[in-house]
Amino acid sequence: MNRKHTLLLLAALAPAQALATNGYFSHGYGTINQGMAGAGTALSQDSLAAATNPAGMAFIGDRADIGAELFSPRREYSVQGGGPQSQETFYLMPDSRESENEAFVIPSAGYNRQVTERQTLGVSIFANGGMNTEYSGRDMGTFGAGEAGVNLEQLFIAPTWTWKLNEDHAIGISPVIAYQRFSAEGLGSFADFSSDPSALTNNGSDDAWGYGFQLGWQGQLTDELRGGLSWRKVLEMEEFDDYRGLFAEQGDFDIPQMFQGGLAWSGIEDHWLLLDIQHIRYSEINSVGNHFDPTTRLGDDDGSGFGWDDMTVVKLGWQWQQDADQTWRAGVSYGEQPIPDSEVLFNILAPGVQQWHVTGGFTRQIADGLELSGMAFYSPEETVRGENPMGPGQEIKLSMHQVGAAVSLGWRF
Repeated sequence: MNRKHTLLLLAALAPAQALATNGYFSHGYGTINQGMAGAGTALSQDSLAAATNPAGMAFIGDRADIGAELFSPRREYSVQGGGPQSQETFYLMPDSRESENEAFVIPSAGYNRQVTERQTLGVSIFANGGMNTEYSGRDMGTFGAGEAGVNLEQLFIAPTWTWKLNEDHAIGISPVIAYQRFSAEGLGSFADFSSDPSALTNNGSDDAWGYGFQLGWQGQLTDELRGGLSWRKVLEMEEFDDYRGLFAEQGDFDIPQMFQGGLAWSGIEDHWLLLDIQHIRYSEINSVGNHFDPTTRLGDDDGSGFGWDDMTVVKLGWQWQQDADQTWRAGVSYGEQPIPDSEVLFNILAPGVQQWHVTGGFTRQIADGLELSGMAFYSPEETVRGENPMGPGQEIKLSMHQVGAAVSLGWRF
């Protein structure tokens, strides 16, 4: 397959313009995992497991899964107050504006095979909607440029090998191949702050490939308690050359490292209770973590980013095996959103303010070896308010709430 055909395939698989939930990562991966608010580092049940913990693929057997999520984020910002424009100030037009494009489809797929008594080989394909906003030209005033917004899409391919140390414990490794695509428009008002105004905005879509790996362990600690640990290193990505005047380090946009740990308890008959803790190191990626600083130039090593803090998410999940054919799930998660109130100006483009997620799901055996799973989630509205760092006395408020649902088919063979 040549590069052109590969890009067409990835374009078909990649999610179309959405904004994920814990910062710009999804609250979970795979319908089963998402139905428990993303908890599952210690209990894996499908071939999307490597997205959470590669070692979990050791315990799912021969299996394939395919699914899709319908995701609806509702993003809005409002501006109050203002003042005269000058070389030292940058005021927005007071008003409230909603981002367009409120429904997106995000696919996923996985496959796993038991190749020896102790080893498995598999692959998990999953995605982040990424950062997206699209403020219509009808708004007449977003960044003083009419129509404005950004779009970031990310796709991950994780081939996975696991090794069972014994009957109860396994380790796994996933070399992770990442692809991302980015575009921006309507940011011309920032040209005076850019190291390369020709590579700041309105350059269409630019793409980048990258790589890294993820390691994991999962095992039975007692008769009723399982544990799991996982770590994904920073994914080193190619630079967005067409936007080297926007992102710090000349268009660099690496994907941050992530730590996950979890427990799963089965002390109540036919029930599982899960606890996961996830930590995402956004601050280590300059284009995401650098604070907004008008004294620096966009695109330089110390250029302004989105100012995101690291994010720690606590996830609680519940599963009930009602009978041999029917399973029910629910979950809730909380993570303090990563945007400080001092960073509201740039984050009009990426209002990743969500904190709470409430989820529910099910699995139904519909034939021998074939199961149907579904899930739905709701993330209530969150708001961040702060002063425009380039417009004294002007307040900017970012708001978003989300709903979504997913369905998948799983084959055991």
